[in-house]
Amino acid sequence: MSAVLKEYEDKMNKTLDSLQEEYTSIRAGRANPHILDHIKVDYYGTPSSLQQVANVSVPEARIIAIQPWESKLIKEIEKAILVSDIGITPSNDGRVIRLVFPELTEERRKELSKDVKKKGENAKVAIRNIRRDAMDATKKKAKANEISEDEQSNIEQDIQKLTDDFIAKAEKMIDAKVKEIMTV
Repeated sequence: MSAVLKEYEDKMNKTLDSLQEEYTSIRAGRANPHILDHIKVDYYGTPSSLQQVANVSVPEARIIAIQPWESKLIKEIEKAILVSDIGITPSNDGRVIRLVFPELTEERRKELSKDVKKKGENAKVAIRNIRRDAMDATKKKAKANEISEDEQSNIEQDIQKLTDDFIAKAEKMIDAKVKEIMTV
């Protein structure tokens, strides 16, 4: 594979990585500590990630337990969780904060599935935009007589094959996440 194609393949990989990251933050009825990744807690005036100020564990399938390193952080952690958009109210016993994930309703599952599909479509559009950029770059090189018409044709076929592969990977990711959400 040429260095030029490698550059576009890297961009497409980053698009899929970004999609995977978005999918880990979608709540599918089971406790997933990754939904807390974006929550920042005020730790002595410094916004710190939850994992830096507490032990986060999953003792049961639908419960996340957060045990702060310092007990006075409980209020700060609860406040950070409440202002985040995860939609779960924390409860604490003075030492440990628990997040109990309710079973998802059928309506909520369908709503989440739509969101998953929308994010997946956005990723596929991004991949197609990368393909367009690659095709434009190839046409410019051909116009400037840096490559022959045969080379241009071969490169364009390689770009299309690469795009098709990445679109298929995105489809698999979408289908897997929808299946996970819709599984009761």
